[in-house]
Amino acid sequence: MIECDERELWILGLGDRVERGAVVCSYLAEGGHRARTAKVSELANCTPKAVLLDLSPWSDDGWGVLLALKENPETREIPILPMYLSEIGQVGAVFPVAGFFTLPIDQKYLAKKLKQFGLTDESDDYDLQVMMVTRKGEEDVQHAITKLGFEVVNAYTGKEAVALGTIVHPYMIFCALMLPDQASFELLERFRLYPQTRNIPFFVLLKGAMKEGERMAMSRSIEHLVRKSWLSRQEFLAYFKRGKE
Repeated sequence: MIECDERELWILGLGDRVERGAVVCSYLAEGGHRARTAKVSELANCTPKAVLLDLSPWSDDGWGVLLALKENPETREIPILPMYLSEIGQVGAVFPVAGFFTLPIDQKYLAKKLKQFGLTDESDDYDLQVMMVTRKGEEDVQHAITKLGFEVVNAYTGKEAVALGTIVHPYMIFCALMLPDQASFELLERFRLYPQTRNIPFFVLLKGAMKEGERMAMSRSIEHLVRKSWLSRQEFLAYFKRGKE
């Protein structure tokens, strides 16, 4: 049995092809971080500092791993940094999502996490707006957010969210995993293009089990966000330092 080290960063979603995590592990080691490849089953005996999760078409059910970790109260506190690895493990993209919440929303857990992030400290003193980007709106999420003292602004497509976001400058954003016109990770990347929105905390809302076709569609939807050249160690570590949950 591998000794448990809760200071480690784990790379998940690789399945039996653990060699695909070699590049990420070397980058992290060179940046002074303890890291190794791991399997979900190991979480029963150890809790890592954070998880870096491959969601590419070559991952071993990365989307299923994401849902499983966030639906389980015993693992949902673990920060997750999504990434896209090539077939041989080169880093194509990193998506610095602030966090994930499963639906139906657990209001107490939402309040707890936002408080941990320090995002509720000013809600009583200022009129702060939170943007909700979903197909039809999520009433339970809206209720939970307004209960914390925020005003909710709704957008129903990624295009509408970008147009609104650059005008109202929301305090934070909650987005469905998949929108009618784009994936949440694509919207995150679009917000990062604008100085006034690039640092807004961006949370993704996850619904129950995804069908195999939906998982592959999500992987393909982020594939076109990958640059023609792979991320260097410096570029990867810069994303990693910003990527919090």
